[in-house]
Amino acid sequence: MLLRVTNTPRDYAWGSRTAIARLTGRTPSGRPEAELWLGAHPLCPSRVVDPDRAGGHATLDAWIAADPARALGADRASDELPFLLKVVAAEAPLSIQVHPDAVRARQGYDDENRRDVPLTSPARVYRDARHKPELALALDGPFDALVGFRPLGATRRLVAELAGAAQEHELTGTDRLARLLRTLDDAVGGGTSAGGDGDHEPVLRRLVGRLLAGDEDAGHLLPVVTEAARKAPRGHGLDAELDTLVDLAAERPGDAGILVALLLNRVTLRPGEAVYLPPGTVHAYLRGIAVEVMAASDNVVRAGLTDKHVDVTELQRLATFRVTGDPRLAPVRTADGAELFDPGVPDFSLATVAAPDAGRARVGLAGPAIALALEGEVRVAGQHEAAVLRAGESVFVTPDERTLAVTGRGRLAVAGSVT
Repeated sequence: MLLRVTNTPRDYAWGSRTAIARLTGRTPSGRPEAELWLGAHPLCPSRVVDPDRAGGHATLDAWIAADPARALGADRASDELPFLLKVVAAEAPLSIQVHPDAVRARQGYDDENRRDVPLTSPARVYRDARHKPELALALDGPFDALVGFRPLGATRRLVAELAGAAQEHELTGTDRLARLLRTLDDAVGGGTSAGGDGDHEPVLRRLVGRLLAGDEDAGHLLPVVTEAARKAPRGHGLDAELDTLVDLAAERPGDAGILVALLLNRVTLRPGEAVYLPPGTVHAYLRGIAVEVMAASDNVVRAGLTDKHVDVTELQRLATFRVTGDPRLAPVRTADGAELFDPGVPDFSLATVAAPDAGRARVGLAGPAIALALEGEVRVAGQHEAAVLRAGESVFVTPDERTLAVTGRGRLAVAGSVT
């Protein structure tokens, strides 16, 4: 079955006022539109476009609950849809955050239940008991993000540039930057290693704790970092990192999360490139529009760049304090003409298809999926039903369709149990 679904974008303050409207062919509402959720998460389940086709059920979660064997397959692991597809459109930076693994998600959820923390409380961290790996695929234009810890040698180079600018301009707090630089020098053997690929977990853990401590030392370090970033010369290969610090200071003045940005990889995804974030990856999306696929969880632990609840202790408990290489996830070109992004988790994978009208591509299904047209107009045909999707339109696909044949002129994303 191909069941048409839709939703209303969530209006978080950091959202774009035009990107999701442009994708879906609507007139912009004038309000921020941050995330379009396509799935069955109870906080914002998709709406069924034609409830009569769904036995009168108006939302996807209700329809799945009424007949999970039909919706999810006889060999399903549970009666809940295991993934969530989003369109994320950021006009301003999101919080610095991390997501839990399965063990900690269950522990945290049970603990907050025992303490009678309401699910709707702003102070609630664990809103469900599921882990949250996620993947983001850039759409039209660059998608900027901070993802994982960069090698300490590269961080040392950035801090040295800031320290030099602070000294040249005699900024207040130059001594704080010099102290941070000495810490990094010790960690990378005098700063000669560009890669900094040793065991730096203890150093990173201490640095994050120090930078987010909110004490006098961190308070004095923040203004000199942001001012030095403004004054540092460009053209030395650090322009994106320096400009990010300046932009974050303008968006979130006085926020200690800016200091953590010193330690994170600055990544720009071109359209069609993806990044995978396992649980424990410290990250923050900065700007752009992307398709995001994740386990069906809303567990987010924040440590900065936000007005929402911050839990530095829990972030330090969850975070993977290891140097991250290039976090991009390269696709595999399938024999059937799709690009498959497979992070190796049981919850989801993502396939994309560019469908010229003279060609034909197929996406295999090993379970339920959601297909979203990204541009143009495409026809998707399973074993039993077919649908024509224009940009921004989507269908939930039951496993008995087995494959989706894609024709037309446009681009399609298929998330879920795809092969």
